[in-house]
Amino acid sequence: MAAAGPTRSRIGALCRQLLLTLSILSFACDACKQVILHVPSKLDAEKFVGRVNLEECFKSANIIHSSDPDFQILEDGSVYTTNAVLLSSETRSFTILLFNTDSQEEKEISVLLEKETQVQKRRHSKEKVLRRAKRRWAPIPCSMMENSLGPFPLFLQQVQSDVAQNYTIYYSIKGPGVDQEPLNLFYVERDTGNLYCTQRVDREQYESFELTAFATTPDGYTPEYPLPLIIKVEDENDNAPIFTETTYTFMILESCKVGSIVGQVSATDKDEPDTMHTRLRYSILEQLPSSPTLFSMHPTTGVITTLSSQLDRELIDKYQLKIKVQDMDGQYFGLHTTATCIINIGDVNDNLPTFTRTSYEASVEENTIDVEILRVTVEDKDLINTPNWRANYTILKGNENGNFKIATDPRTNEGVLCVVKPLNYEETQKVTLQIGVVNEAPYSRETSSRSAMSTATVTVNVKNQDEGPECNPPVQTVRIKENAPAGTRSSGYKAYDSDTKSSTGIRYRKISDPKGWVTINEDSGIITVFRSLDREAEAIPSGVYNVTVLASDQNGRTCTGTLGIILEDVNDNGPYIPKQTVVICKPTMSSAEIVAVDPDEPINGPPFDFSFRSSDSEVRKMWRLMKINDTAASLSYQNDPPFGSYVVPIQVTDRLGFSAVTSLNVVICNCITENDCTFRTSGRTGNGEVKLGTWAILAILLGIALLFCILFTLVCGTSVINKQPKELPDDLAQQNLIVSNTEAPGDDKVYSTNGFTTQAVGASGQGICGTVGSGVKNGGQETIEMVKGHQTLDSCRGVGHHHTLDSCRGGHVEVDNCRYTYSEWHSFTQPRLGDVKSASV
Repeated sequence: MAAAGPTRSRIGALCRQLLLTLSILSFACDACKQVILHVPSKLDAEKFVGRVNLEECFKSANIIHSSDPDFQILEDGSVYTTNAVLLSSETRSFTILLFNTDSQEEKEISVLLEKETQVQKRRHSKEKVLRRAKRRWAPIPCSMMENSLGPFPLFLQQVQSDVAQNYTIYYSIKGPGVDQEPLNLFYVERDTGNLYCTQRVDREQYESFELTAFATTPDGYTPEYPLPLIIKVEDENDNAPIFTETTYTFMILESCKVGSIVGQVSATDKDEPDTMHTRLRYSILEQLPSSPTLFSMHPTTGVITTLSSQLDRELIDKYQLKIKVQDMDGQYFGLHTTATCIINIGDVNDNLPTFTRTSYEASVEENTIDVEILRVTVEDKDLINTPNWRANYTILKGNENGNFKIATDPRTNEGVLCVVKPLNYEETQKVTLQIGVVNEAPYSRETSSRSAMSTATVTVNVKNQDEGPECNPPVQTVRIKENAPAGTRSSGYKAYDSDTKSSTGIRYRKISDPKGWVTINEDSGIITVFRSLDREAEAIPSGVYNVTVLASDQNGRTCTGTLGIILEDVNDNGPYIPKQTVVICKPTMSSAEIVAVDPDEPINGPPFDFSFRSSDSEVRKMWRLMKINDTAASLSYQNDPPFGSYVVPIQVTDRLGFSAVTSLNVVICNCITENDCTFRTSGRTGNGEVKLGTWAILAILLGIALLFCILFTLVCGTSVINKQPKELPDDLAQQNLIVSNTEAPGDDKVYSTNGFTTQAVGASGQGICGTVGSGVKNGGQETIEMVKGHQTLDSCRGVGHHHTLDSCRGGHVEVDNCRYTYSEWHSFTQPRLGDVKSASV
């Protein structure tokens, strides 16, 4: 039992020891870790001390707080001094508290600052050597602060090989900063391997150095491979951000909406990217003019926007901003730079042009045109010589007759009022105009059409002018009967004084009298017929004869008018038939229509009466007249007269009994249409012309060629007959027909023709007949004797061949002697001769 007590006490002690260990571990977990920073004994304000890895406790913390007010911690774990710090003892510690409000957690990191002394450096070196008793030759991470204050040479690192435990090892280095630019910046102690820096380094010039370390024995043996040694230069916030431009210039239109973008500025920082040293914040320090505040700047993008819609170029056309950019995310100890931003306010048409006066007065003489009578001015606060300033004038009322025009003077922007159509004092003594003005550019603000236009009133007084005589109306007329005797007088043209409305003192003379029919009295303007007037004259259209008159006053002022003499019609012209040649196509028509006209007016014209004037009874027996309407009649023939031309006198009488005789040339023709008859020869009509077309001429030429072939054949045939003995049938000399016992036409036939008998003997060995032979007359009847051959009529045109009439018709009957009757020969030749004649016609 006694032994059990000590045993329980030992178990209890072990339990307590285990609980204490767990508590220490738990506390260590809550505290995350302890960080030791080696710093100089004296630290300046806003000095970078080191960096703490905050992610080991929280990936993100909402609140970071330092227990020591001389130090502050940023979001990325960078530790800076807020004040100058002097370490009186060897160590100084403070706690960094981390708060995560989302998870309601709280953690802390202890930071221990150790004062670096030479003794401490050597002790650290020994401790590192002891700790690296089992270390292999491997790359050693190394870093140094840029712009370090020393003291120099500044210890950085110790390079050591495990082989040094058994052998004497010498250390050396090469690379940039040693034997390359910048030379002699680093060196290593040969025996200890301690690496030193000889002077301060600028990270913006050298971000890191890649050195190579060597370990060799005194006899030159290298037990280790060359060791890559990278020395990183830690960044210090020693470069202020710089704007890309010293002066920015932007433009924004006046009256723009709130939040409109003016422009964007940007800056650069040479310090290490993605650190607090290059985290920039933009801000506006000052605005000129200062009131009211109209612009804002986004702190991270540098975009400038408007805070108000009351920008007015007419009040202030330019603003100047002093802007700042600061690193360290805008912390008060961050470095900063300033620049100038000039914002010009652009013009919009937010001001209407207004007349300087509401009413104007001008005067102009009557009968004047293209003269300037008034200039009006306007005021406009918008930018000069822009569409927002330039004015467009218009006449709103009072210019219904188009007497005025208003335009803009591009140099002065004035409105110029001109007279473009003459005014008459006798009609109008005063004109009141309403004019309006707007800009070329549309008005930017929403208003009614009435308020968007400034208006003014212009009173124009018309001055009287001594105008001289007035020819009004410019065209005057009188009526005179045609054929009036010479000396007949009539009222002429009258002009008036425009002021007195009197014709006294006005003199007249003719300017134009095409036929010289009248004279004009110089004092009164009365006209007198000089020679007989003819209404039906060719130069008198519509029965009105125009005379141009010049009227002048005592001062020599003139006007011109036209006197139209209306010639009243007299029944002095009988009706007549204009178409004096009439064609009647006998096969298709038995009558023709004739139409009469009368140059007199309709009151002295139709209805007309048609009759034969000739007393010749033969005319009345051959022709007949029948009235169709008031102006036309039908002429037809009787008793089947022969083709030819006939003269038929026809008398036409108007409604008042005045008549005239027209001798018609009536042609009776064998035609289809009247046009056909005009091309017939005189053989049909008695007086026709021979007009041959192309095909007719070609047919005639072919006919002549055929006749020559026939003649040539006759001559050849005669010569052959004379040379060869005649062995002819006995009945040929007696001109008798060959007897045939067949009902159809026999093979041997005799054809009779009008005027000659033809007999042909071919050159065939069997005595076959040719196409045509020599002919012998017998009592007015001719017999053509032919002997059939073996060929057709188409081949008859060749020389030296013999053909028959039947073969030409398509038959092929072989006989030694053949004769044709006259009727068969006539039926063969007549259609072909008719074709030739038709073609010639």
